[in-house]
Amino acid sequence: MMMIMSPSSLDPVGLKHGFRSGLEDKIAKDLKAKDVAYAYEETIINYDKPASKHKYHPDFTFSHLPFILETKGRFLTADRQKHLLIKEQHPHLDIRFLFSNSKTRLSKISKTTYADWCRKHGFKFADKVIPEAWLKETANV
Repeated sequence: MMMIMSPSSLDPVGLKHGFRSGLEDKIAKDLKAKDVAYAYEETIINYDKPASKHKYHPDFTFSHLPFILETKGRFLTADRQKHLLIKEQHPHLDIRFLFSNSKTRLSKISKTTYADWCRKHGFKFADKVIPEAWLKETANV
């Protein structure tokens, strides 16, 4: 089990000497006493967190229309992140959004609306009803 230390839980003895804990401080003193050269937190090792597999279940798919329809009352951060990943990994999919209100802001402090986000990321969208023009499109089969 990994223990995450908050600043208040860091050992003041270790901090006093530039280490994160009293144990690190003790090891450094022992290495110095034994005349062993060392570097402390100077090496950087990059790593990737493994990807996790997820499944997307579109709200509406059509055999005769060239798009997927996703309906949204609330468009949460997790939803937006998911759709950006799907778009990146499946650029051939035409996912469109039907919002309760596309003028809703992403958050209380944001000026960006759902509509703004869609425009920025190249998603078509509409409010409350599927546009007739969308229903007249044909699938490229």
